[in-house]
Amino acid sequence: MFCGDYVQGTIFPAPNFNPTIDAQMLGGALQGFGCDKDMLINILTQRCNAQRLMIAGAYQSMYGRDLIGDLKEKLSNHFKDVMVGLMYPPPAYDAHELWHAMKGAGTEENCLIDILASRTNGEIFQMREAYCLQYSSNLQEDIYSETSGHFRDTLMNLVQGSREEGYADPAMAAQDAMVLWEACQQKTGEHKTMLQMILCNKSYQQLWLVFQEFQNISGQDIVDAINECYDGYFQELLVAIVLCVRDKAAYFAYRLYSAIHDFGFHNKTLIRILIARSEIDLMTIRKQYKERYGKSLFHDIKHFASGHYEKALLAICAGDAEDY
Repeated sequence: MFCGDYVQGTIFPAPNFNPTIDAQMLGGALQGFGCDKDMLINILTQRCNAQRLMIAGAYQSMYGRDLIGDLKEKLSNHFKDVMVGLMYPPPAYDAHELWHAMKGAGTEENCLIDILASRTNGEIFQMREAYCLQYSSNLQEDIYSETSGHFRDTLMNLVQGSREEGYADPAMAAQDAMVLWEACQQKTGEHKTMLQMILCNKSYQQLWLVFQEFQNISGQDIVDAINECYDGYFQELLVAIVLCVRDKAAYFAYRLYSAIHDFGFHNKTLIRILIARSEIDLMTIRKQYKERYGKSLFHDIKHFASGHYEKALLAICAGDAEDY
C-alpha cells in the first residue's frame, strides 16, 4: 500500500462551513428533555474533525458549556460513544481508547494491538502527548504495568515510534529473513526478541523485501509461519504488524469483519475503526471489505445495528444505495 497507492477516507471538510450556525443547531438539538438525534448525526458526521473542533469552540462561547459534556449527558449507549468519539482530535481519540482499554477490570488487548500495530511514528508521538495531557499519565508506563511477556516487549517497542522510514536495503533483507526463519524454528526468548525487533523497527519498504525473502528461504508465508510457531496475544500482535505492512486497509477490513461476525458484533472495535480511519482510508477499507467478503460493510452494519446508532455508523461509512 505504501507504493503511492491512492487511499481515501469517507469524511471530508464541509463546504460553506459556518461553526456558529452549526453550534446553534446543536444547542437546539440538545435542549429540553428530548434530543434531536437526526440533527446531531447530520451535523457531526458531515463535518471533518477540524471543523467539529471549531464547532465545539463556538458552542462553548455561545452556551458557556462543553459540547462533549453535553453529548455525554444527553445521549446513551453506543450512539453516545459514536457522537462523543467524533469530537476528539485523532491523537486524543487514540489516547482515549488506549486509556479505557487498560483502565477497566481486564485489559482489552485487541484495542492495543489495533492501534499500536497500525499507527505511523508521527501518530504514535502525538498519541503519547495527548495521553499525557488527558490523563496525566505516561502511556509507556501504563502499557508496561498492564501487559506482560513478549507481548509487552513488542508493544513497548512499537510505542517508541522509532520505525525506520522510507529506507530499504535489499542486501540486508535476506539476512533479516534468515533471522525471522530461525526465530520460527528455535522459539527461544532471544529469538522472540530478534523477531519483534525486526518487525517493529524496520521500514515498511524493507519489510516487504524481508517477507519476500522469507518466502524464498522457507517456502512459507510469514503469517502462516508465525501462526504455527507462536500463540496468544504475542502471535496476534506480530500478525497484525505483518498485515499492516502489507496493506493497512485490508487489515482494517479484516478487523471489521471479525468484529461484526466473530464476536457477535463487537461494538467498541467497530466504532473505534470507523471513527479513527474516517479521514484516512475508510473508503479504501470499504472497497477491500466488499472484495474480500462479498457483502458490503454498509450491508453488514445495516444487518446488525439499529436505530440512530445504525444511522450514525452508516453516515460515517458514507454508504449509498448500491452498497446494500
